[in-house]
Amino acid sequence: MADFSGETIASLSDKLSAKEISATELARGCLERMEKLEPRINAFISVESEEALEEAQRADKRIANGERGSLLGIPLAIKDLIVIKDRVTTCGSRILEGFRSPYSAFVMKRLQLAGCVTLGKTNMDEFAMGSSTETGYFGVCRNPWDFNAVTGGSSGGSAAAVAAGYCPGSLGSDTGGSIRQPAGCCGVVGLKPTYGRVSRFGLVAFASSLDQIGPMAATVEDTAILLQAIAGHDPMDSTSQNEPVPDYGESLNRDVKGMVIGIPKEYFIEGLDSEVAAVVKDAAHRLEKEGASIEELSLPHTEYAVPTYYVIAPAEASSNLARYDGVRYGYRSKSMENLQQMYVNTRMEGFGAEVKRRIILGTYVLSSGYYDAYYLKAQRVRALIARDFINAFSKCDILLTPVMPTAAFNIGEKINNPLQMYLSDIFTIGVNLAGLPAMSLPGGFSKNGRPIAVQMIAAHMNEPALFTAASVYEKLRDPEVAQRKPPL
Repeated sequence: MADFSGETIASLSDKLSAKEISATELARGCLERMEKLEPRINAFISVESEEALEEAQRADKRIANGERGSLLGIPLAIKDLIVIKDRVTTCGSRILEGFRSPYSAFVMKRLQLAGCVTLGKTNMDEFAMGSSTETGYFGVCRNPWDFNAVTGGSSGGSAAAVAAGYCPGSLGSDTGGSIRQPAGCCGVVGLKPTYGRVSRFGLVAFASSLDQIGPMAATVEDTAILLQAIAGHDPMDSTSQNEPVPDYGESLNRDVKGMVIGIPKEYFIEGLDSEVAAVVKDAAHRLEKEGASIEELSLPHTEYAVPTYYVIAPAEASSNLARYDGVRYGYRSKSMENLQQMYVNTRMEGFGAEVKRRIILGTYVLSSGYYDAYYLKAQRVRALIARDFINAFSKCDILLTPVMPTAAFNIGEKINNPLQMYLSDIFTIGVNLAGLPAMSLPGGFSKNGRPIAVQMIAAHMNEPALFTAASVYEKLRDPEVAQRKPPL
């Protein structure tokens, strides 16, 4: 079996262009590795071997005809709430049983045009509602670094697929940290772009004002390559930003001299693990030695981010998920005497506990008599949180923070305590409420060998600053972070 697990998108692209390997050989190697390891990890909901090999053969023909491209022939994994025409999409839920999409997402059309090879659809928390990839209908996804640890959520399968060496890159979605948390837990790079930078057309909605598709990969360069391919205006998405897409590759070659790195004091609170704090402080020290200046500043409304999110996101979810009723597609209960009972039983049997919890909460905060007290007030607090970030970026270029209060916790540790699970999101949620870009970067390891990440946050549409700071840090950090691999 050819082993491509140590390769990056950039290195594989060079080898494909030089015809040192073929796209078909590469796809087979990835599929064979998945077949060997997947029973222990469960990163995929569906593996599409035949389709992947067909796409690889088409890529080989394009390469033989002299075509070149940074993603031509590159195998990727796709989170199972991004639709692909005629392929099954489940969102990790029983209620979408057997559903095949009649169209492809904007990002998939972009990737298919670039010549990517789709290996399959990855495991996730049901409808992206979770922080550990434990709530999905298709079982728990296990962390390649430690099978007793969670992968983070909700894009746990996409992160685990890259960490396990199945493929060099993947797509996830981020509503409150769902790219950055799993990337952090699994020791890969994860980017949540600015809201509207990447089209949401074809992304099955959880919370429409918060959701954003983004890339995961082993390196900052690979993440930039993926974002370059999927970013851009889409008239099919009313929230898509009609702004030019910069050359993200150029940002990788700049330095941080003169850059101001902000450290928000509200992110270094009681409950933050000392190992995590040490990794973030070490990152600040290394960037400072390269010419950046470090400034402590305040985001005073940070403590309200979690409660604000858990009013707004469930409210939007309760509306978005009303369409799953057993009438048009997906799962339908066999136990019914009338239409009303069919609706009730289908939703009771089709949705998992976490999704039902959030639908009930969202319906409550939108209900007559409670809308002003909860939803409207949460939107006002959201504006205050966004203003905090605007004020901060008038004083700095990048914010440097933890991703999670701890390294990856154990499977089962928080699943029966929703409040503790929700608090895992405390450092990531504010970014989504404000619509900002943010990146999770591997920074070190805990005493028990689990990855620890740092988070970089930038102002609206300032992904180039993220790529510059992240690229510099990637070169500065302890070499062990890149050299150490999961003990698979």
